[in-house]
Parts: sequence; C-alpha cells; structure tokens
Amino acid sequence: MIERKLIILGSGPAGLTAAIYAARANLEPLVIRGPLPGGQLTTTTEVENFPGFRDGIMGPELMIQMEEQAKRFGAEFSETVVREVSLQGGKKILKTSDEKTYLCSALIVATGATPRLLGIPNERDLMGYGVSTCATCDGAFFKGKKIAVVGGGDSACEESNFLSRYGEKVYLIHRRGELRASKIMAERVKNNPKIEILWNKEVEGIKGDKKNGVTEITLKSTTGEPDLKLACSALFVAIGHTPNSALFRGILEMDEAGYVVKKPDSTTTNVSGIFVCGDVADHVFRQAVTAAGTGCMAAMEAERWLSAGND
Repeated sequence: MIERKLIILGSGPAGLTAAIYAARANLEPLVIRGPLPGGQLTTTTEVENFPGFRDGIMGPELMIQMEEQAKRFGAEFSETVVREVSLQGGKKILKTSDEKTYLCSALIVATGATPRLLGIPNERDLMGYGVSTCATCDGAFFKGKKIAVVGGGDSACEESNFLSRYGEKVYLIHRRGELRASKIMAERVKNNPKIEILWNKEVEGIKGDKKNGVTEITLKSTTGEPDLKLACSALFVAIGHTPNSALFRGILEMDEAGYVVKKPDSTTTNVSGIFVCGDVADHVFRQAVTAAGTGCMAAMEAERWLSAGND
C-alpha cells in the first residue's frame, strides 16, 4: 500500500492547477492522470480565451505547460486509472487499474465531465476541426459562417443564441417537434431572426476533414421525410454532459444529475478531507479558467485542512 498526504484525481485545468498550488505548498501531491490525461482541452485545437496567451495556444500544449509547471515544484504523476474508492477511518483508499492501492489523508477530485456525443462517423475525428461541444470556447472561429447546433434543451438554446452573434446563420436541429427547453429559452430562440429551427431531424453524417473542417451534415427525418444535406462550417453538439463521478456514488453527496455537491463558497464535500473542483462539480460554466480557479481553491483548502492536524 502506497501512502501519500494528498492525491489529486484528474489532470485537466482543475487538477493541474491544484497540483501547482499543492506542490508549492510542499504537499508533494500525486496526480493520477485518469483515462483522459489533460482533460477535455486535449480534444480541442486553439484556445483563445485562457488568460496569458495573447495569440492563443493549442489545447494540448496548454496542458503540457501546466503539467511541467506542476512538476517543477515537485508534483508526481501516475498514468494509472482509479477503479475503486473507499474510506477507512479518516483515510481514503484508492485501488487502481495497475493493481496498486493508495492511501491518502486528503483527496482532491478533479475528474471532470464528459460531453455526450451523437455517436456518428467522423464526429470524434473532427472534434476541434468544426465539431465542438463548447460555443463559448469555439464560436468566435466561425464568424460569418453557417453553424449547426444539435439539441433541444436549455443548453442547446443558449448555445444557439450565443453563436448567432458570430454566425451568418444558425440552424438548431432537434429530433422532436417541440423543444425541451424552458419557455423563456425557447422563446429567445424562436424570436431570433438568425436562428432557424429544423424540427424532427437527427444528424446522421458529417462531411469534412481536418484540413478543410466541416463542410456538410446529413439530416435524417424522424417523421419519414427525405434526408436533407445541410451546408455548414461547424456542428456544435449540445445534448448535455455526464459528470465523471461514478467512483464516488454512495460516498459523496451529488445532485440528481450526478454532479458532486460542494459547500457554499468552498470546495469541501460532505466527507472531511475530500475536496472537489472543476467540471465534476460545475454544470453552469464549464470553462478551463473557472476549473483552474476552483483547482486553486481546492489545493488551498486541502493545505489548510492538513495543517490543522488532519493527516
């Protein structure tokens, strides 16, 4: 059994920021990278809205720089994946995919969330090349272009309205004949002259490549009408996120969607010594910079908790 004062689960902006702060506080944190090292930013191309990079930076490069910064102060990294979490007194026990067992006093959960995808050909290949799950992140790349959004809830409506600031035309594609969104969000979409709702349609195919991006999508009717070819430069998938919190069911308090609940103005959870940061606890903002901010908070609170004699 390997014992550490502090372990951080996840290596996206939240986990790596926590690692930087914790390492500078001489906590010698171990970061378990998890199944997607670097988090969601590794699936994006250029990041223009992270402070400090005037000309933007590639998502994977930003994650590499943050990891190197954490290593500079003494953070250690493991390539494994945690398969089971349990509690023993005040200690947290983590069993990993490489059959190791870790014991720690403080644990920072920064496991993120996974965007739900359509599961169609080319979707993953073109992620960051015209296919996106974040309008705030990528909308500005498509100024004056035709943009498609798929979904029917509040997120899809919000993203459509946001993208209408940039796009020449925004198509909101919904598989039903009525939006699931709240009345106020649905009305905003319906009253926006730049948005056209394509009812009873599902995205069946995406045409494009990494050089030219998305050029066309194929829509299948759910009511028996002929397929429709729609020329566009981007497809934003807005059908929700799944928080990566399954490891902590029965341990941490969660809301009905599975997001970990933290105490107000804090990253503390219902379990003493377990702190949470990033998208696994945030269903509102889901930005790299907000995740990084909560990673800082989690590390500071973990350091104070350990300094109070809770190790």
